[in-house]
Amino acid sequence: MLPSDLLISRYQGNQLVPSHIGLTPDNLAIAEELIDCFERFKGKTRGELQTQLKEFEGDRTDYRLKRGLAHLLHQAFSTFDTVSPLEPIALREVVFEVSSQSCPSPKQTTKTFEKVAIQLSETLDKDISSEDVQKGLYADRKDNQILTEFEPPTPEALIHRYNLSQVQGLFYRASQVVIQAYRNDPGEYKLLFRYIKLFRLMAYIEGEADLGFTLTLDGPTSLFQASTRYGLDLAKLIPALLNVTKWSLKADLNIKDQFSKELKAMTYELSSDCNLVSHYKKGKPFDSMIEESFYESWQKAKTDWILEREVDLIPIPGSVMIPDFRLVHPNGNVLLLEIIGYWRPEYLKKKFAQLRKANRSDILLAVSSRLNLEKAGVKEQDIQAPIIWFKQKLSAKQVLNYMEDNLFTKEK
Repeated sequence: MLPSDLLISRYQGNQLVPSHIGLTPDNLAIAEELIDCFERFKGKTRGELQTQLKEFEGDRTDYRLKRGLAHLLHQAFSTFDTVSPLEPIALREVVFEVSSQSCPSPKQTTKTFEKVAIQLSETLDKDISSEDVQKGLYADRKDNQILTEFEPPTPEALIHRYNLSQVQGLFYRASQVVIQAYRNDPGEYKLLFRYIKLFRLMAYIEGEADLGFTLTLDGPTSLFQASTRYGLDLAKLIPALLNVTKWSLKADLNIKDQFSKELKAMTYELSSDCNLVSHYKKGKPFDSMIEESFYESWQKAKTDWILEREVDLIPIPGSVMIPDFRLVHPNGNVLLLEIIGYWRPEYLKKKFAQLRKANRSDILLAVSSRLNLEKAGVKEQDIQAPIIWFKQKLSAKQVLNYMEDNLFTKEK
């Protein structure tokens, strides 16, 4: 996404309209030249790349466009690493210790680097040159980090990402967002709700799958203290929303007027008819490493139980609960599995409140033993659902053993 100083928008009454650029030959040429620049500078420092980008910007009025596209290439497609024979802090200690044994001079500095290179080559059992020592000495500085990987997008994809980022930037200052998700494929609802859950957004959900849902989300400026991180998480939801077939959105924004410096109440509206392109895949991301490792362990297990990911929507007042997994046995037995491994007290309170409201007898909980339920105000004896406790990872064997001991697996 783009930082606030690279966002471009205009007023249209009380609505804010973000900047969009078309797939014109001129814009595609700018995008292609920037992509080529990053490819040429693979293996060079961030500072060298930035110098070249400054030259490319020149003194033209479209510098913010070029800078915005370059920012996205930095953020989403590039990997910069610290390259040094040793961790730079440890390397500096070695170099300073060796240099302290002689009087400083340019000639002596060269000898110091050569001596340290020989010393490290023997210690690390690999060839290290004096140039490696010199470059690695301050390799942890941002400008000295090396562009080690670059996955070039197409010019078209980069422009689509730029237009989407301009829209996402509006949500940094949102006070409330209301989404009307009209009747869609239930799988699309589930994916949207999963992203709301994944980004820990505060949402009130009304409706049902057959008619559609109204989602009311708190924005970052509605919190007691505006949270930059929460604003970024809200903005991350927009690419997920683009993967839903039919929807509309209205956002209330608190924007600082560039002249009076006072906050102005503005609105922004968007719908599924927009021309924005999402870079999110439609596949289901896992909420956590715990869920992913459990899913992988189940694939290796020998069992008649079939594991399905998030195929049930459980309507509850003000929200929708989506259990992590559904377990189905050939004899017709069905069990929903919810994994709770997240530690924040607010999250635990919300999760167990959802379970009480759901009032279902077919839910099995897998809870991390590292969680302090008492501190979160949750009493184990008040939890009506059965619990499996796990430490770091939940294995398929734990769940299967529990079901064999406690559930009906015989033919009906």
